[in-house]
Amino acid sequence: MTGTGSILGPADRQAVAVARALAMDAVEAAGSGHPGTAMALAPVAHLLYQRHLRHDPADPAWEGRDRFILSCGHASILQYTQLHLTGYGLELEDLRRFRQLDSLTPGHPELGHTAGVEMTTGPLGQGVATAVGMAMALKRDALRLAGAAEAGLPERTVWVLASDGDLQEGISYEAGALAGRHELDNLVVIWDDNSIQIEGGTDLATREDTGARFAAQGWAVREVGLGTDGDIDTDALDAALTTSRAERGRPALIVLKSQIAWPAPHAINTPAAHGAPLGAAEVAATKERLGVAAEPFTVPAEVLAHTRTALTRGAALHRAWDTALTTWATAHPERAAARAHAITAPATADLAEALPQFTPGTPIAPRDASGTVIQALSAAHPALWGGSADLGDSNRTTIKGGGSFLPEDLSGRNIHWGVREHAMAAALNGIAIVGYDAPFAGTFLVFSDYQRPSLRLAALMRLPVIHVWSHDSVALGADGPTHQPVEHLAALRAMPGLTVVRPADATETAAAWLAALGHRGPVGLVLARQGLPVLPTPAPAVREGVARGAYVVADGTDVLLLASGSEVALALTARETLAAQGVSARVVSVPAKEWFLAQDREYRDRVLPPAVRARVVVEAASPFGWHDLLGEAGTTVTIDDFGLSAPAGEALEAKGMTPQAVVTAALASIEAARA
Repeated sequence: MTGTGSILGPADRQAVAVARALAMDAVEAAGSGHPGTAMALAPVAHLLYQRHLRHDPADPAWEGRDRFILSCGHASILQYTQLHLTGYGLELEDLRRFRQLDSLTPGHPELGHTAGVEMTTGPLGQGVATAVGMAMALKRDALRLAGAAEAGLPERTVWVLASDGDLQEGISYEAGALAGRHELDNLVVIWDDNSIQIEGGTDLATREDTGARFAAQGWAVREVGLGTDGDIDTDALDAALTTSRAERGRPALIVLKSQIAWPAPHAINTPAAHGAPLGAAEVAATKERLGVAAEPFTVPAEVLAHTRTALTRGAALHRAWDTALTTWATAHPERAAARAHAITAPATADLAEALPQFTPGTPIAPRDASGTVIQALSAAHPALWGGSADLGDSNRTTIKGGGSFLPEDLSGRNIHWGVREHAMAAALNGIAIVGYDAPFAGTFLVFSDYQRPSLRLAALMRLPVIHVWSHDSVALGADGPTHQPVEHLAALRAMPGLTVVRPADATETAAAWLAALGHRGPVGLVLARQGLPVLPTPAPAVREGVARGAYVVADGTDVLLLASGSEVALALTARETLAAQGVSARVVSVPAKEWFLAQDREYRDRVLPPAVRARVVVEAASPFGWHDLLGEAGTTVTIDDFGLSAPAGEALEAKGMTPQAVVTAALASIEAARA
């Protein structure tokens, strides 16, 4: 008992019934999980994996594949059952070990952990927004493949399954507007409009006409209702999927009516079915209605033989893609060479040669230096591509002469994200997942708060994305405390896998870009707005020092002054005053604390000699997180309160960021070390 309509034959209906049973069995075995959605959407997943998704289970990384994103990641068992049934190497034992330690079937899908999973999902809305970035990246590559359609090379589609929660999260509004503006007709979102969430009916929280919202944003919206038996109308859904893939000029939203936990006799349309096992009695009754074996994790041989025809179809699609790609490359050798060049990351040494040089002593704001570096790197790195949240001029992120990436000109290298920091960060992840480009995005440091869920997923997935965060301290000045970051450096440094780089001058800024482009994982470049003198350290030594996270800028033996960003110059000024008092101070620039702590003990002790216990951290931000480098005798010259509205110099002085404060702290630390 499953499926409505003729598109699903008897073998398909049996496969869907087995998939529903496996979802129940896995959740029961785990004692936790979300069976209701996986049961209801089993026909959807079957249609996608058997009829619409271009994929090759034998080669999950095949370049020509479509992408499938389970944005409602809590329903992970829905995807795992399909990965098993279609032959991705996920076995029944993996389903039995659902949600268990070291299993291939974690509670939410994880990129790089389970073959066939395209991104880590779980935080609602992230899958929808990340898919927008994927679609953008595939559009950009389609331009590189100009003329490939004539050779038989199809456009790749991004398919998304989304829940009520996905579309209730604010990020979906940002992402929907972005996708509509970019006319991403290679994006199809299937919204499971089941009207149920944990606390009850969705009408407790919203009466929005969600389809009308997406239509207003430029999406094609199609509705698919229930069949006569109360299950999903698979004929109507198949037609909607086919039409949505074929339509040009608009992304597609399919508003799909379903009944959560269908066909469980007592759990249908109940909030409890969302996130808890159904119980042995309900599982047994449901299996009887489905006409499947009562024994858990039973997959009849004929079902597996039918579903694994996906391997044969996938191999054929793969061969056809390879043949068409070869035909295209033969007909267009220059385009093929240009594409290969564009998607191959240049060697670090080549990029180092492209970096601009800065004159020591010249005052240059790191955000301005970053803009100069972007111009130089964009000429040497064709895949460098990005933009800001309507702050391109302020962040200095605009690639001059690069044009605007829009449906009217997919060759543009400047993305206009609009004031959408949240969706920008998620879409950046999607571009990085596709893997052809080196993407970056910019905003003010204080607005990184909007980006944290996406940053966290970037760190979990170890994605090579670069965030440009300018306006980095109370030196922002008259805009006042709402725009002056204080706790942000500490909060971002606390995120595992995210590297925060705060360069001290223009040369460090160039080195930071180089290191970021060579790093496997997200990097945030934190840039001052005010002019800072270019330090005299030779560029090769700076590049090595930044890559290792910290290095000696000026030597000394009595006290260590550890600083980042604009405060390195402040520490150097204090060093001169200390020298006049007979105190020898070593100034250490610490642009990337995470990279420094990853160095071997010998290097760390060379930069911060353990015998020198007198230490001062100088940073115009919260002191939180520095005490592991300070020791018992160390102290800080930092800001542990919000800023204030005043000219930059006055704001810094009012918050105690002065050379004299550093001198006083250094002398106090020396006394503490002697005690």
